[in-house]
Amino acid sequence: MGIKDDAVEVRAQGWRTLAALHGSIEAELEKALQSSSDLSVVEYTVLDALSRQDGWHMRMQQLARATALSSSATTRLVNRLEDRGLLTRILCADDRRGIYTELTAAGQKLLEAAKPVHDETLASALDAAESVPELEPLVRALGALQKV
Repeated sequence: MGIKDDAVEVRAQGWRTLAALHGSIEAELEKALQSSSDLSVVEYTVLDALSRQDGWHMRMQQLARATALSSSATTRLVNRLEDRGLLTRILCADDRRGIYTELTAAGQKLLEAAKPVHDETLASALDAAESVPELEPLVRALGALQKV
């Protein structure tokens, strides 16, 4: 194996480590959010992303990017959350083709109830991951990003 091949393997190993950390954290968040708030991780992500926007709304394309979902999967997700009264869709005043997804008061209330569970579970999952030798450097790197 040459130097170039070694570099590829190092990056691939880094990617596998990142995927393992992500999978572990996501599984813990999924369990905690489902049991406490009847939300999936991606549903929480949508509510959180909308709450961070001025006016609590985003275009569907932006929401798809924020959740790393396809347009059709985002539409199905928004439909479910809209059926629960957590989101609403409104036409863009400037562009009739554009549709905004907006957080409702009920969505904001559920997010506020779920956020402490999310944050505590995330902190606990990161603490647990830090004790795994393969994951510890990555967890430390995440902590360093917060200081930037």
